[in-house]
Amino acid sequence: QVQLVESGGGLVQAGGSLRLSCAASGRYAMGWFRQAPGKEREFVTAISWSGGRTYYADSVKGRFTISRDNAKNTVYLQMNSLKPDDTAVYYCAAIKFDSGGPYYTEDEYDYWGQGTQVTVSS
Repeated sequence: QVQLVESGGGLVQAGGSLRLSCAASGRYAMGWFRQAPGKEREFVTAISWSGGRTYYADSVKGRFTISRDNAKNTVYLQMNSLKPDDTAVYYCAAIKFDSGGPYYTEDEYDYWGQGTQVTVSS
């Protein structure tokens, strides 16, 4: 069973930064989704198995950066210029067999982490 362990969430003021980590028990194409209170879960960003391709939701382009350290089987989400609208539970997810992208939909993902809360105060 694949395990995904997220860390790095917390409370930050608007304009601040946070870095989320997701440690996996293997190497997979990975993505981050988020779910705000009363809203559906939405795609944030994803990275291919090799790390050579990345994808972002329009709402986070230029502010968030996804990266990976394949030696550690860990994916990172660097979040800068945070806004109150970024407040959500952030989930990392893994795709068992990399289809080539762009990994936008939840159905493409086979494994999910428990989620980590990110709260941005105004």
